[in-house]
Amino acid sequence: MDKIKIKIIIGSTRPNRFSEKPAHWIFGELKKKEGIETEILDLREYPMPFFDSITPPIMANGEYENTIVQNWAKKIKDGDAIIIVTPEYNHGYPAVLKNALDVIFIEWNKKAVGFVSYGGVGGARVVEQLREVVIELQMIPIRNAINIPVEVFMRAMKENIPVNPEIFEPVRHGFMGDCVEAFFDELIWIAKALKTARESNN
Repeated sequence: MDKIKIKIIIGSTRPNRFSEKPAHWIFGELKKKEGIETEILDLREYPMPFFDSITPPIMANGEYENTIVQNWAKKIKDGDAIIIVTPEYNHGYPAVLKNALDVIFIEWNKKAVGFVSYGGVGGARVVEQLREVVIELQMIPIRNAINIPVEVFMRAMKENIPVNPEIFEPVRHGFMGDCVEAFFDELIWIAKALKTARESNN
């Protein structure tokens, strides 16, 4: 099988944002794995208008009016799995991230997605909301998530990119074992299965 392509989305565009730090950490950890090709997608580099398309994306068949949206669609189409790194804002997701999900459709279909979150209770509530959103986009959200505890957040926030990966090491030592490896194992397994299924239907 060809390499599994995993796109990591930085889900915040705020100045002094935290999300790029765990995104680069996850990127570094994935680079250690054989058979994986990974890329960071920064929403700052895709300043898409808030959804204003005349044609609903579900009916657009991959044909989008806005040039930036077209470029965004190409990047997502190229991926086999998605990792979304997101803060939790008021128990929910950033508007810019929701917009990035809403402006395209077919490119998300039948792909695995996992979440890395931070904020109140490690961002667990935003992950629950995003799981409902991505199911409507015909994605397969994995069970495991990486919820960054506040003590790791506070230490990493003071660091420059790339953050020393040892700062994130406590994330690996949960009650149920290494949640990072469990996250990767599940995401990659489902991504491989879906890639095989998609290719068999072409």
